[in-house]
Amino acid sequence: MNWKLAARAAKMNPSVLREILKVTERPGIISLAGGLPSPKTFPIQAFADACAEVLHNDGQAALQYAASEGYAPLRQAVADMLPWNVDPAQVLITTGSQQGLDLVAKVLLDPGSKVLVETPTYLGALQAFGPMEPQPVSVASDEEGVIVEDLVAKAKDGRFVYLLPNFQNPTGRTMTEARRAAVSAAATAAGLPIVEDNPYGELWFDEAPPLPLTARNPEGCIYLGSFSKVLAPGLRLGFLVAPKAIYPKLLQAKQAVDLHTPIFTQRMVSAVMKDNFLDRHVPTIRALYKRQRDAMMAALTREMAGLDVKFNAPKGGMFLWARLPEGIDTVALLPKAVERNVAFVPGAPFYAGEGDPRTLRLSFVTASVEEIDIAIAALALTLREELALLAERKLAAEPV
Repeated sequence: MNWKLAARAAKMNPSVLREILKVTERPGIISLAGGLPSPKTFPIQAFADACAEVLHNDGQAALQYAASEGYAPLRQAVADMLPWNVDPAQVLITTGSQQGLDLVAKVLLDPGSKVLVETPTYLGALQAFGPMEPQPVSVASDEEGVIVEDLVAKAKDGRFVYLLPNFQNPTGRTMTEARRAAVSAAATAAGLPIVEDNPYGELWFDEAPPLPLTARNPEGCIYLGSFSKVLAPGLRLGFLVAPKAIYPKLLQAKQAVDLHTPIFTQRMVSAVMKDNFLDRHVPTIRALYKRQRDAMMAALTREMAGLDVKFNAPKGGMFLWARLPEGIDTVALLPKAVERNVAFVPGAPFYAGEGDPRTLRLSFVTASVEEIDIAIAALALTLREELALLAERKLAAEPV
């Protein structure tokens, strides 16, 4: 057989994260790599009860085909929990928020379309956009997110700018109120739509983040959310909120992909969310993740002393971003770390343009405090050995 691939298939590349997750399956590996929520947070009994309730009350409907838009009570619940006036008719239930990114790409991007992204940005978004063959453009960014002046300079002809204002993946940074106001105003003035991705927004530690960008200009934004981080990722349940002008096309794109998100899952989540369950459950996740963030920052401060390693202090979410000394390539460092039974994610793949080879992403939510201490010590030892090798090579290269 002569299988001829579509040109877009060349744009589909394996996920660096998925490949690294395979490595972490080895016995004894402490993974600080994958963005996996802690299984300790999964409300198993609540789902067992909801499963029985759904099957008992309306099992036939729960196992039947359903509306592509999503289960009406769940769409209403999503609209009710968002901090601006949302019509449930604007809510589309998706098979994970990753599907939302795919739908946005299919509806808004053509080959060569300019799409603006943060520096760095979520690798999964770059993968979702890739098959549509756009031109990703990195917007200069600092610890508060995209720099407004560079966004304005690059906005012309942009189809949209993709942003993660809360506890961004991969950096863990959060956009301030002042920066949000400036970004929203600049995008509105430039006629540049915003695609706002907010899977981590409820995972704040000390104070809730500022209002979403979408709340400031709902007609100029598409908002993506997820139940993966507050309930369980195995549900593959997310949602998007879109202006009524664009919603029908997003719905049609979804119908072509999977007809509808599994209705049994939707009904279970709707049942679990009754009686303000999330208001009681999510604070337990925040408390756990905050302890583990604190443990990782303490371990990095202790173990990386004297090594010129820079890292941030995320105010929520699941990730911490670090930059290692000049000359270190974290892609090359990873297999050496794995030999010491610790895994991380190199930072370079998260850049739309040329990546910073010294960067890496660490997840603090799955490993225990004890495992974090062991893993960071092993990572520091690996780094010290690599720096010693670099020094030896530099010395050997110097003229006698």
